[in-house]
Amino acid sequence: MDRALGLLSLVASGDGRGVPITFLTDASGLSRPTVRRMMIALIRAGFVEQDAQTRAYHLGPESYIVGQMAVRRFDLLGLAMGNLLALSAESGDSSFLSVRRGSYAVCLHREEGSYPIRTQALQAGDRHPLGVGAGSMAILAALPEAERRIVRDDVAQEIRRHYAGYTVGVIDKSVAIAEAQGWALNPGQLMANSWGIGVALRAPTGDVIGAVSIAALDSRMQPDRQPMLAELLTREARAIERKLERRLAY
Repeated sequence: MDRALGLLSLVASGDGRGVPITFLTDASGLSRPTVRRMMIALIRAGFVEQDAQTRAYHLGPESYIVGQMAVRRFDLLGLAMGNLLALSAESGDSSFLSVRRGSYAVCLHREEGSYPIRTQALQAGDRHPLGVGAGSMAILAALPEAERRIVRDDVAQEIRRHYAGYTVGVIDKSVAIAEAQGWALNPGQLMANSWGIGVALRAPTGDVIGAVSIAALDSRMQPDRQPMLAELLTREARAIERKLERRLAY
């Protein structure tokens, strides 16, 4: 079930575009026959559809129904939208909301700031292993150590294959720094000249559910500006958590 649900998340990462089986096999590390068997099961259940001409996979009607049910209880983007607007207005830079999906972080929304030169390191729908990028690193650093080890083992092969700027040692060092200061910094490891700062989001249960982050050119993320951006992010992250607590109380 873990693997099948992981494939469903990969289909969702297509953001409305069809996802070919080659993408699913590369991203999941599963064999083509295994992916095909699981996709057939998801198609039977209505969670996935396959285009008859392109053979690409799309989310099916059951995914929409389940999503609508979830929104009634847990519309994180709806709750956080005003906070993202505030972050981008005050910083002038792009702000992001990411959610945790197992060992990965998925970007739900990107809100542009007023600064004319923008980084393109992260877009809505992008999915990266936990530890890759500022928001993703903030999520990883907020997890208990035992859970971090599980995540690290789960994504180690993908990081080696697809993320040249990252190693286990680099991620462990970043986790230690993020734990100590309460926010995560990505100093251009994912994309040169694109820096980011992230702060984790928690559910009322204490579970880590996502992160808010800000990304900008390296010239706008130097040490003299980092504490101010981290303070903005922490303020808005706590405000989102309070709204979520009120929502789930009803």
